[in-house]
Amino acid sequence: MKTNPGRFFEDYRLGEVIHHATPRTVAEGERALYHALYPARHALYSSDDFAGNCGLEGSPLDDLIAFHTVFGKTVPDISLNAVANLGYADGRWLLPVYPGDTLHAQSEVIGLKQNSNGKSGVVYVRTRGLNQREEEVLNYVRWVMVRKNRDTPAPEPVIPALPGSVAPERLIIPHGLDFTRYDFSQAGEAHRWGDYAIGEQIDHVDGVTIEEAEHMMATRLWQNTAKVHFDATQRDDGRRLIYGGHIISLARALSFNGLANAQMIVALNAGAHANPCFAGDTVRAWSEVLEKAETAAPGVGAIRLRLVAVKHGATPFVLRGADGKYDPSVLLDLDYWALMPE
Repeated sequence: MKTNPGRFFEDYRLGEVIHHATPRTVAEGERALYHALYPARHALYSSDDFAGNCGLEGSPLDDLIAFHTVFGKTVPDISLNAVANLGYADGRWLLPVYPGDTLHAQSEVIGLKQNSNGKSGVVYVRTRGLNQREEEVLNYVRWVMVRKNRDTPAPEPVIPALPGSVAPERLIIPHGLDFTRYDFSQAGEAHRWGDYAIGEQIDHVDGVTIEEAEHMMATRLWQNTAKVHFDATQRDDGRRLIYGGHIISLARALSFNGLANAQMIVALNAGAHANPCFAGDTVRAWSEVLEKAETAAPGVGAIRLRLVAVKHGATPFVLRGADGKYDPSVLLDLDYWALMPE
């Protein structure tokens, strides 16, 4: 048998390190497609001149391009037979990715827990994305529910201890980043780090209706081969599940209206795909300021944000119901750190 059916839950071993196939050289084409698929318009990722005035060698590729590219490498080995991608934690962006960089990935299995139905289990992995110089550009933990294919004994459950958030002192600020000459008119908004208050909530106003073709184009762009995104026979309802990363990028792009100066994502504290999304859903977003921290970089502050993507018609700023469960309208609950001019 020369074809690969993908791994099932019983195929993972605690401590195993998986080296993922197909390195990917990313270029300006990725940027152009990313900006075509999402209303992405943060200035640092759009202009070499703007980025140069901020102390960088040029405009890096959007942080989420790096994330999606590395994530896509892992899918054939981690989530080809996934029921759902469940969450993220302890993620950090360590180096900017520039056009011409080549990214590859490896993952370590750090946790396993079979579900009580015996038909699936949760696999926890820490994934590292590296460039052509073997420099680590990002790493993160994710956990995914994977189908079980054989009647094998359940492994001893191991659930990794993960921090609730990335501490500010662990944030990596890109070398040379300097916001003292930041051009607010070119960035699109005048709101500085000091203008935001902890607990403040921001309705990002705009919405985008998910299209089947665009979501599948995006998922192919990242070489993500998970069956549930393409094969309608994988679900009982005959619908393709929208890739959760598509919702992350869409919500991040929508957050520009109100957070145009939250330029660089530097950490992923936590994340959950709360409810499934399908073509035809209209996605809107809101944010809450959770924490703020100073950095050693000139004019650069760090802001911790909760980004929530919801379906159209959701009650504003409602995350959970009285039972503590996510409201059915909530698609994404993402907790991240970004860098902003002071």
